[in-house]
Amino acid sequence: MQRITSSADVNAQDFQLNEIHNRQLAAELKQRQCTTRFSRPERDLDRLRQQNKLFVRDRIESLLDPDTPFLELSTLAANKAYQGEVPGAAQVVGIGIVAGREVIIHADDASVKGGAWYPLSIKKIVRALDIAIENRLPVVHLCDCAGGFLPLQAEFFADRYHAGRILRNQSILSRMGVPQVAIAMGHCSAGGAYVPALSDYSIMVDGPGAIFLGGPPVVKAATGEIVSAEELGGASMHTSVSGTSDYLASSEMHAIAIARDIVARLHRPAKTLIDQAPPEPPAYDASELYGLIPRDPRVQFEMREIIARLVDGSRFHEYQQRYGDSLVCGFARLHGYQIGILANNGVLVNDSALKGSHFIQLCDRNRTPLLFLQNTTGFMVGREYERRGLTKDGAKLIMAVSGASVPKFTVICNASHGAGTYAMAGRAFDPRFVFTWPQSQISAMGAEQAAGVLTHVKARQLAREGGRLSERELAAIREPILQEYRERSSAYYATSEIWDDGILDPVDTRTALAIALSASLNAPIEAPQYGVFRM
Repeated sequence: MQRITSSADVNAQDFQLNEIHNRQLAAELKQRQCTTRFSRPERDLDRLRQQNKLFVRDRIESLLDPDTPFLELSTLAANKAYQGEVPGAAQVVGIGIVAGREVIIHADDASVKGGAWYPLSIKKIVRALDIAIENRLPVVHLCDCAGGFLPLQAEFFADRYHAGRILRNQSILSRMGVPQVAIAMGHCSAGGAYVPALSDYSIMVDGPGAIFLGGPPVVKAATGEIVSAEELGGASMHTSVSGTSDYLASSEMHAIAIARDIVARLHRPAKTLIDQAPPEPPAYDASELYGLIPRDPRVQFEMREIIARLVDGSRFHEYQQRYGDSLVCGFARLHGYQIGILANNGVLVNDSALKGSHFIQLCDRNRTPLLFLQNTTGFMVGREYERRGLTKDGAKLIMAVSGASVPKFTVICNASHGAGTYAMAGRAFDPRFVFTWPQSQISAMGAEQAAGVLTHVKARQLAREGGRLSERELAAIREPILQEYRERSSAYYATSEIWDDGILDPVDTRTALAIALSASLNAPIEAPQYGVFRM
């Protein structure tokens, strides 16, 4: 493959101003992540200590193999919800190495509202189990949750992707032969009782661990029976009388040791083989990404420069370089694995849509995973493009993305607007993972365009009624629309709602993708369902 020759001038004023701006964004991201992960009221941490419980982060650290990476997912979930009082949606999920095996870890954070499940907590757990299903990854559940947050039950109980989906996904994993190990480290009540019950292996910590469909207050209210938590669903009873749990642990560290031993004994299917070579670092420093990403998200930038700082040796075999130049397509290696890259270099038009459709089919036939680097305002609009059949050509690209059987990965590098979000493997199109960068925006259209459209509509309504707005009145309509649109299209809003799997510092993107790619190969790649045809 040919090495990309960078034309970036690292000494240019614009580059240096971009670098300062994006380093500040990265620092803000790390601060927010640190606060979400570790900042808790002292009374909540004291309560854990009094119950002989470890903090959730300490539990995970003890479970993981020493000096191995942990790809945490959706760290900032719920950062814009619940008045900011439920950091991380009271859950920690991610991909880690336990006893030499890649696993999904799902852990209730009992330092946040006692680990209660909020609507976004459930969405985060369901997403973690979806990842386990898609990638056939074993799951270790660290359970410490007294049930759902009842004042919001209408938002998490009854619908298809509400709390029942957790139990459904666990059952699907069991049907697929993907093992699950659960440790009851605290109370597991109501729907939470089924998480350890549906796992292949269930461990309970003597003392704080308990499993029951209804806790002592519920039992008393329903039947009048007065019973202690230990009598009702304690570890001793469930491991010797009911058989609900398999192992009795004397402490959390003992339980974690049992879990690690179980994972070590699990059957390890061979990973799917794809084209692989010895890995090598990019020829250019990843920190230069800070200077390449513009301060103004509306400014277009060269995606080949981004690719050069992500892929092995900065080498890139570009496909149809002279055709459809607003979409860059080509082959590269990431930590040795061959991948196909589709990267936006402008608005999508007919030629770029056809080029992308054909390239996806080539990758699918060749069992080459796909990486989508999004930076698009969508598809071009206008009479000329409609007459050339852009809607039809865009539909071909969407069909190719939807039909691809190889693993897909998406990084929203900057703008992700309109149908371009869909055509570039947005969340609705089942990429294995979706990551965003701090300055990225995702919405039906850009904030300025949306404000212009809505202001124009309001002005036309008044014109029909014989009225007319002054420039000041138009601005008064426009500014609140702009403010709300920018807020609700920001990376932090998107990750709060779990539209992605987390915001990445751009310099961490290569490592995150490598972990995600390796994890995806635990699942087989299906045969392509269509042949290659030139569009």
